[in-house]
Amino acid sequence: MRGYIKKALVLGACFMGCGAAMPGMAADALPSGDGGVSAFYQWAAPLPQAYGTVLRQETYEALGLGYHGYRVLYTARDGVREGQIAPVSGVLYLPQGKPPAAGWPVVAWAHGTTGVADVCAPSWRGSSPRDLAYFKKWLNHGYAVFGTDYQGLGTQGVHPYLLYKPEGYSILDGVQAVLKAYPHLLANDIVVVGQSQGSGAALGAGYLAPQVAPDLHILAVIASGLVLDIQDRHQAPFIAESAYQGGDDVDAAYSTLYFLGSLQALGYQGLSGLIRDKGREIIDLASHACLHDLMDYAKARHMKADDIYTPGVEHYEHMAQQARMLPDAYQKAPVFTATGLADSEAGIIPQYNAIAALCAADDHVEWHYYPGLTHSGTVNVAFADELHFITALRAGRRPVSNCKALHAPGPLQVPDQHVPFNY
Repeated sequence: MRGYIKKALVLGACFMGCGAAMPGMAADALPSGDGGVSAFYQWAAPLPQAYGTVLRQETYEALGLGYHGYRVLYTARDGVREGQIAPVSGVLYLPQGKPPAAGWPVVAWAHGTTGVADVCAPSWRGSSPRDLAYFKKWLNHGYAVFGTDYQGLGTQGVHPYLLYKPEGYSILDGVQAVLKAYPHLLANDIVVVGQSQGSGAALGAGYLAPQVAPDLHILAVIASGLVLDIQDRHQAPFIAESAYQGGDDVDAAYSTLYFLGSLQALGYQGLSGLIRDKGREIIDLASHACLHDLMDYAKARHMKADDIYTPGVEHYEHMAQQARMLPDAYQKAPVFTATGLADSEAGIIPQYNAIAALCAADDHVEWHYYPGLTHSGTVNVAFADELHFITALRAGRRPVSNCKALHAPGPLQVPDQHVPFNY
């Protein structure tokens, strides 16, 4: 996941003042990824200027989950065009039985990378068996689960992939929307949980919440398979990553999504002129197919990220860094992190760097390493530790931070083949 932006990180961040386009480059005609979903996701009327409002809802059943739910369309702050409102979709799952007097506490789920095309929205295509198994654990313990699709994923417009503001607003405003829509079912008692892309989204929400959603009671933020870059690291130690170990096909797929989502969403001109002939098909594929389709395409053609673009893409990667990087590592709420030591996809060294920054900013971080677990396998295995962490917080016991024991994780491990979803 990290190889395609590594060059930008090494060369250093260049912020928005660097300019919007390279000389001589024309306006773009790149696909937005819109379409292929039902009319539920389309809102033709003027949007209310109030964020955190449910526009429409319908019943929703996830195959294999066994819990009742609602698909919702709601308003959220547009994280790219400041001051504007965007329609965002998501899904809410409810535990069985009668809710507590104060309502069920809410897990605000931030999903990992699915793609940038509307058809990749989890509320449309369905969540993976791994994620459904994870939701079921929370539901079985009396937590409602609300999962945003994020701005532009399912709904009109480009999905601003990996940008913390649109993702953070989608989480926070979505939670506010369902709290208002289901006041007798849900409690303002929120645990923000994210994996992979969602880890950065969850921590982005945690960073933004005190400023933009102070009325939300966020008990904690849980982040697994961390994908996160931070501007102010509070002088935390940093280890340079030697080489991306996720594979060229994986890197090519994520690179395509970053180009078509992040860079296009920021409105940069001249992007289409950077695509090599060999890269045009995978760019088009990403407009109507999802992550693993892109991985399969790249693997079948032995494709690398450098096969897709010319070196001029680095200019735009520089400019995108400010929109992507969390400005500060400080989190008001306690943080739990989970890293599988066989995670080649997000990389274990970048995760250590992120955790080190979180620890340097404050000491209410509890980190966990899981031997033999991958980017995917960590999700469900970490649940028992996460539940223990949250149960202690809800009982008024603040878990003791283990930041002083944080250490570099060592070499990438071999995945344990006996663990479910540990691919």
